[in-house]
Amino acid sequence: MRIDFLTKFVDLSKILVSLSFHRIFRRPTTGSLVLRSIYMSASHTIKEDIVQEQILQAAHQLFRQYGLHKVTMDDVAKAIGKGRSSLYYYYKSKEEIFDAVMDMEIAGLLTEINKGVNAVASVEQKIYAFCLAKLNAVQKRRSRYNAILTDAGMDADEISTYNRIKDSIHQRLFRQESDLLAQVLKEGIRKGELRSIDKKELDILVFVILSGLHGLKREMLSENDFSRTDAAVETFSQLIMRGLVK
Repeated sequence: MRIDFLTKFVDLSKILVSLSFHRIFRRPTTGSLVLRSIYMSASHTIKEDIVQEQILQAAHQLFRQYGLHKVTMDDVAKAIGKGRSSLYYYYKSKEEIFDAVMDMEIAGLLTEINKGVNAVASVEQKIYAFCLAKLNAVQKRRSRYNAILTDAGMDADEISTYNRIKDSIHQRLFRQESDLLAQVLKEGIRKGELRSIDKKELDILVFVILSGLHGLKREMLSENDFSRTDAAVETFSQLIMRGLVK
């Protein structure tokens, strides 16, 4: 009788030990909880990034097709198959979406300019590459910009808002192009290819170069003729170098 009791006690103990062992190893540790939290957070972020990309791509296409004025938040929501309220989680207004779309355009433009600059070695070549890539990018995008940045059908208040948006875009692009061009010139000074200049002179020089490019761009767009781009850029870059070489 005592043997049966001991046998049953041992069997019960084995079962309890087995259950405890199972629970210990099934219980999530602090490390596993942290990893799970990181994974869930990363998955959520990736999902949000994908949705934002969908919004911007759809809005970009709509802006190109109909212009800023005619596109609504409902149009963008419909294009990505979501409700209008879903858009407001990411962007508060159509203008905010437009800003993000134009930031994407600016990033693409700067990538093209950077690619041209990094493909050559000397500072003179880099200045030429910068100017040429800038004008070529404008030529390639002109029909796109004309469609997006049209004020057709706007009233006075809308035109005022539209002009503020255009000015903001221009200022953002100008700042980023200024930074890139300043880096090119500083590298030329560091390598001894250009004479030393102080920060004030450098800032003025960058402003003059970009303003000169803006003038070239405006005239070419006005005449709808980019056939002299290479020759104009070559002359322009040579004039810049004459004032900067040692």
